[in-house]
Amino acid sequence: MHLIQKIIRIFATESTTIQIIQLSTPMKKLLIAFFMGVPLFAVAQNPIIRDQFTADPTARVFNNKVYLYPSHDIKPPVGQRHDWFCMEDYHVFSSENLTDWTDHGVIVTQNKVPWVRPNSYSMWAPDCVEKNGKYYFYFPSAPQAGGGFAVGVAIADSPEGPFIPEPEPIKGINGIDPCVLQASDGNAYIFWGNGRCAKLKPNMKELADDNPREKVKWGNREMEMVGVNCLQGLPNRQAEGPFAFEANGWYYLTYPYVRENTEVLGYAMSKNPMGPYEYKGIIMPEHENGCWTNHHSIINYKGQWYLFYHQNAFSPRDDKRRSAQIDKLYFNPDGTIQEVKKTMRGVGINKATEKIEIDRYSSASDGVTTELIDTVNTFRSYMATMPTKGSWIKYNDVDFSVITDGYLIMSVKAAENTELCVREKSATGKILARIKLTVKPEEPAGGAAANPMMARFRRDQRNQWLTQTAKLDYVPNGVTDLVITNEGDGALSVDYVRFKNRPKYFTPVATNAAPAQPDAEGFIHRWLLLEPITKPNSGNTVFTDSYLREHFNREYFKGQQTIIPKDGQKVQAVFKQEQAPAGFGRGFGAQQAPAQPEVKTVKQTLTWHALDSENMNVKLFRFAEKWGEEIYGVLFWAVTIIDCDEDIENVRLAVGSNSASMWWLNGEETLLLSGDRRMVKDDAMSNRITLKKGRNILRGAVINGPGMSDFCVRFLDEKGNPVKNYKINLNQK
Repeated sequence: MHLIQKIIRIFATESTTIQIIQLSTPMKKLLIAFFMGVPLFAVAQNPIIRDQFTADPTARVFNNKVYLYPSHDIKPPVGQRHDWFCMEDYHVFSSENLTDWTDHGVIVTQNKVPWVRPNSYSMWAPDCVEKNGKYYFYFPSAPQAGGGFAVGVAIADSPEGPFIPEPEPIKGINGIDPCVLQASDGNAYIFWGNGRCAKLKPNMKELADDNPREKVKWGNREMEMVGVNCLQGLPNRQAEGPFAFEANGWYYLTYPYVRENTEVLGYAMSKNPMGPYEYKGIIMPEHENGCWTNHHSIINYKGQWYLFYHQNAFSPRDDKRRSAQIDKLYFNPDGTIQEVKKTMRGVGINKATEKIEIDRYSSASDGVTTELIDTVNTFRSYMATMPTKGSWIKYNDVDFSVITDGYLIMSVKAAENTELCVREKSATGKILARIKLTVKPEEPAGGAAANPMMARFRRDQRNQWLTQTAKLDYVPNGVTDLVITNEGDGALSVDYVRFKNRPKYFTPVATNAAPAQPDAEGFIHRWLLLEPITKPNSGNTVFTDSYLREHFNREYFKGQQTIIPKDGQKVQAVFKQEQAPAGFGRGFGAQQAPAQPEVKTVKQTLTWHALDSENMNVKLFRFAEKWGEEIYGVLFWAVTIIDCDEDIENVRLAVGSNSASMWWLNGEETLLLSGDRRMVKDDAMSNRITLKKGRNILRGAVINGPGMSDFCVRFLDEKGNPVKNYKINLNQK
């Protein structure tokens, strides 16, 4: 049930609202069958898991994949200490790239382990190793009999489980945080507590009989303990949670201990798995924010060493709720370990199509800050604030090989109108995309009192999170670094970026391509489209016949009714533009037009594109999204060239368009669609016309206000059948 509820919660928060209900057994089985093979992803930088707390991260490499076995911090329920660790179960996560993490759900939970005291919430740091095709999961908890901690083992046939706990804990171990080292000498050694080590039997479930034993005094008590204390004589104040591994011909014993006030990660080296060990130094110093604990593991994955550790990034005022992080680890030539530098960026290469938490940057200019977006729901993560013009943040290693026809999505916030750029490699690098962020609309002429209608439609979006999209002016090759630059005055905050591929709306028409034909229903797919002309319209209801004829017949560029354009041809659009007030034409009872509209001269350099539409309805909105500066309040021009082998008489031009449009055949007005419309095929039809033998030029102009724009065009004969006996050829001289 836990996994099903998790799935439902994800869909409820990210897709649509689904009420969590009590499910019957058949329904549970149905849901499980439906979602089989649907992984749950945590796409992340540091911290690497972003929907739950994950402390004490033990990483292991199984089957060429990294598996993560952390403990699971939770908010204490009623009756539990709220200032202490609270852990009731274990999840397992996996990744092949250290960036996408799949949550495989709960593998062991406290009240389903026979020897664990119910509701003890003490499932502390675990480990997992493989031997002969079996996976052994070692975990500590509070036993039903006696005090302190015991260590148990659960066994599975897969690193993802299901794990079946043994009925009793391992005899001879009283402590926390087990780690198992499978040494090159053929034996397995278990470490626990504050550095104790003993050899395991081949069954991996019991301590070997030939382990040394020693008498240990605790105050007035004397007790016999199995194994050896590997930290004897080493810096070990409040030491705990050892992690042992073998590399470079050495055995490494790494462990947290308190050097001053909070834990550091230290290490020692030996030629023998049970020591004696020689202390070498610090792997990671104290956390800067004062988080008391650290706990870790170290692996080699695909030739690179990594340190997995935890910090309280998502609970800065509560260091008993921690989150797993990763950074690279390096050795010196003599086998000693270099101190690891904590980063927000973490490791792994992000695909550009992933949600990239750009606030977890690799480097930044002076003055850039990070803070939680939401101090209550901390898993919403962080934001980075670039305080002034010229501020920048840099995020390393993004793979653009996945981008075919992409655009940018970005979550941003600002107090004033501003601008930002997404660049490659540096703050002066090549620009991928530019976003002009308008959060504070201009004050109406004469003030709000003089223009109440215009004031009504002003949208103040200052200091609000906005999801912005932008076309890409440039797409890098392969893996590169991203840099966000603040190009405007005032502070700018960013959350995440993502690059998405558009569905294939258009295919460029190759030079000297063979002529096309209408599709099976007669719709024309091949067009020359001009990048959109800026034509602000606050509403579509102003599109009356007289308004459209006036504005469609204005000259925006030379030869707009005579030019036979070519792919890539540029035109200079220079025209006078009236700025209508917000709300004009919406019919709210106030004055519908300004007494003296502002008029300005607009200059644009626009390009013609020869394209085949993948759909019968030509998606102008998507065309503008890719090739235009604006997507709303624009005017589109479309041209196609029709070749007929003979006269085709008594046909009708049938058009559907989202918003208003006007159509000319061979220079003559043929059809006008006015008003606020929807894209419906054959929405309007012309009088009878003739497609003459030879060349015919069909032109269209489509205008939109705040809505999307598409169109579809075909010719119908007297019986309403599609006309298809002609060709579309854009390459004629």
